[in-house]
Amino acid sequence: MSRIGKKPITVAAGVTVTVAENNVVTVKGPKGTLTQQLASNMTIKQDAGVITIERPSDEKNDRALHGLTRTLLANMIEGVTNGYSKTLEINGVGYKAAKQGKQLVLNLGHSHPIYFEEKDGISFDVPNPNQIIVNGINKQMVGEIAAQIRSKRPPEPYLGKGVKYADEHIRRKAGKTGK
Repeated sequence: MSRIGKKPITVAAGVTVTVAENNVVTVKGPKGTLTQQLASNMTIKQDAGVITIERPSDEKNDRALHGLTRTLLANMIEGVTNGYSKTLEINGVGYKAAKQGKQLVLNLGHSHPIYFEEKDGISFDVPNPNQIIVNGINKQMVGEIAAQIRSKRPPEPYLGKGVKYADEHIRRKAGKTGK
């Protein structure tokens, strides 16, 4: 049995969950609305603020989708209630970030600045020039945008220069050794 799939999901106050045909789930909360198509063979049951997911059989594919469906739905509820954020840090001489209106401007040692637009409920905070916070209600989009920002200058192992996640540890290498 899937331990994750069996866990019930508690729906916070102020959040409404509607399940349409083919398991198209819409979650409305204080931070916004999310809609996603979940696995159509799973059964989603709602009882007084508690949602449970049931699978049709014990086949391998159904067991895999059971936990996935439950986690995706729980992430949607968490997103419209509290939201998600990822923090990125910039290390390196002259590397910095700034926010101009609805754009994030990165100077990462290239010959040109790099621009990211706020879109689809994703917003950027720049508390200082060496820190970027990506906020949003969709966990997948927040992670994807943060990964795209990091990919513009990933941290290198010798000096640690580049863009890294705040909780990421960079394995450092020793440089050249003299005679």
